Amino acid sequence: MAWAGNQTLISHFILLGLFSHSQLHIFLFSIIMAMFLVALCGNGLMILLISMDSRLHNPMYFFLSWLSLMDLMLISTIVPRMAADFLLGSGSISFTGCGLQILSFLTLLGDECFLLAFMAYDRYVAISNPLRYLAVMNPRACWFMVAGSWLFGLMDGLIQAVFTLRFPYCGSQEIDHFFCEVPAVLKLACADTSLYESMIYVCCVLMLLLPFSVISASYLRILVTVVRMSSAEGRQKAFATCSSHMTVVSLFYGAAMVTYMRPQAYHSSKQDKVVSAFYTMITPMLNPLIYSLRNKEVAGALRNLLGKCSFGGR
Repeated sequence: MAWAGNQTLISHFILLGLFSHSQLHIFLFSIIMAMFLVALCGNGLMILLISMDSRLHNPMYFFLSWLSLMDLMLISTIVPRMAADFLLGSGSISFTGCGLQILSFLTLLGDECFLLAFMAYDRYVAISNPLRYLAVMNPRACWFMVAGSWLFGLMDGLIQAVFTLRFPYCGSQEIDHFFCEVPAVLKLACADTSLYESMIYVCCVLMLLLPFSVISASYLRILVTVVRMSSAEGRQKAFATCSSHMTVVSLFYGAAMVTYMRPQAYHSSKQDKVVSAFYTMITPMLNPLIYSLRNKEVAGALRNLLGKCSFGGR
């Protein structure tokens, strides 16, 4: 600990976690760990299938492979640390460790916001202007979009991590959360954070609404194009192509908006932990399942891989 005037500044935090050691919470912890393994296997398998199957070497699956990688990194940033704290009974985390967790989490969250917007634009070009699709969504443009997603996410994460840890922290060391989420950390600051919290609120709203506006505009144009199609088969194919992405967008943005677009007065620690668990654990697990179950090409690539494995084992 350090001293600042008459106040003792703390040098580390204690994460109170998501669970206690009751029988029910031990059962819930087991479910979370099973979900973690499903997310690791599902997203890892998705990346493997896209890299190995030449039929999946197109812009849509290029973006999907990056989404799977981001989900892998996001759940790996949160769950292993939470599991270790639960099993060892110690939630102590240093200032540096807390800052790195804020940086990693917010960077990946921002990445996904913008990547989902670029994926929606990709579907718009594919359906509304199919003849120019490969020209517009060329490899250089795709890499530029992915790099832009990482850049915006990194800027958001870096700014919030640096400014959050610049405040003096004294008194209680206990963060009522299972990871270092900015609103939970700021509750321990022994300084007025109201202006900074207002700035964070505005930034989060913009970070969510800007890409969500692109998604909404893209799907509005897609809907207009689909309605004008004379072929029922073409309409069905277009809706099938977009349904997986729309489901993922609804899950991710729904949880993120509940967390970051509500004023602080309407937050409670229990609600925040449940919603945070949804988009840090449940959504990364569901994404590969949604894309594999609803996508014939991914299912076909999986069957080919299993066929090769069974043939190679003979």
